Amino acid sequence: MNLLPLPSNGQTPVRVLTIAGTDSGGGAGIQADTRTMAMCGVHACVAVAAVTVQNSVGVSGFHEIPPQVVADQVRCVVGDIGIGAVKTGMLASTAIIEAVADVCREVGIGKNGTIPLVVDPVAASMHGDPLLHTEALDALRHTLIPLATVVTPNLDEVRLLTGVDVEDDDAARHAARELHKLGAQWAIVKGGHLRSSQVSTDLLYDGTDFLEFTAPRIATGNDHGGGDTLAAAIACAIANGYPVPAAVEFAKDWTYHCLSAAYDLGAGHGPVSPLWRLHES
Repeated sequence: MNLLPLPSNGQTPVRVLTIAGTDSGGGAGIQADTRTMAMCGVHACVAVAAVTVQNSVGVSGFHEIPPQVVADQVRCVVGDIGIGAVKTGMLASTAIIEAVADVCREVGIGKNGTIPLVVDPVAASMHGDPLLHTEALDALRHTLIPLATVVTPNLDEVRLLTGVDVEDDDAARHAARELHKLGAQWAIVKGGHLRSSQVSTDLLYDGTDFLEFTAPRIATGNDHGGGDTLAAAIACAIANGYPVPAAVEFAKDWTYHCLSAAYDLGAGHGPVSPLWRLHES
């Protein structure tokens, strides 16, 4: 695949900020984001929105960071370091989502600003454990997604946000239209959770055209952090100057390679692994 450029020694890399929750098991969340960012040659900045208690088997609890502290992390990083793109993940509550949306508008993050925003609307872990208070779905729909350059829900999140249950191509297109109506500049409907298909097809929609990005389906249970990895890779490519369709194409290929390199960890689902890049010449 075509990889993003690595900075020379001593050269300041492209910077990307992730606003998300931690994963104490290291498989998803901020840990997955920063692994992909590092392997893409990007300097990762973080704004911690929640601290989860989880391992490879599931999430047993989480602690929300005070909303003002989340916003202050964003404000101080953008003001000093400068950011090429921002990605959100687990934001946990209405108050945090609203604080993030407010600070994004303040510092120019989002589709109407100078810093592109990739919104991964995390609502539950891959095990089905809730990572977002139910009432916060409206804040995602009406406060954060309207700021998004790209929104990247999985099929469960598509159903929660739009009410569309994606079971075939027609439903995927309907879901993409409904997501776009929420205000995102580009909407992705990911096909990775559509287990009945022999391939994994992600559908990208800008309100006019549909683009499809397809990869072979990899038969593995070690896919923890796959959604975070895809969204983080999109943000990295956008920060490197890629237009959105090319960034999604890069991220799709990147995530396929990460799935191919996934490894066992603990008693549950192991993580996708960007460490494969270490073996590339």
